[in-house]
Amino acid sequence: MPLFAVEYTYSDATVAGRDEHRPSHREWLGRQVDDGFVVSSGPYVDGSGALILVSAVDRAAVDARLAEDPFATAELIDAVRVTEWLPVMGVLST
Repeated sequence: MPLFAVEYTYSDATVAGRDEHRPSHREWLGRQVDDGFVVSSGPYVDGSGALILVSAVDRAAVDARLAEDPFATAELIDAVRVTEWLPVMGVLST
């Protein structure tokens, strides 16, 4: 199944909201890991955003699932970049 790199971009204006919704966001991420959708996820150390690696049949499936993220429903993500990714070496390569 294709892999996608999802980059979330955050701003200082959403810090309080992200702090408030982080528990539900992480619960949602945990369910996505259990479902096999999220391969790995984590925030950038500088607080500017996060990277989520996902496995999905196509971009439409990625977009549909990301729309359910509590950060998305609370409008706490300033930008989302989704790029299909083809790992050729390392643990995630096929």
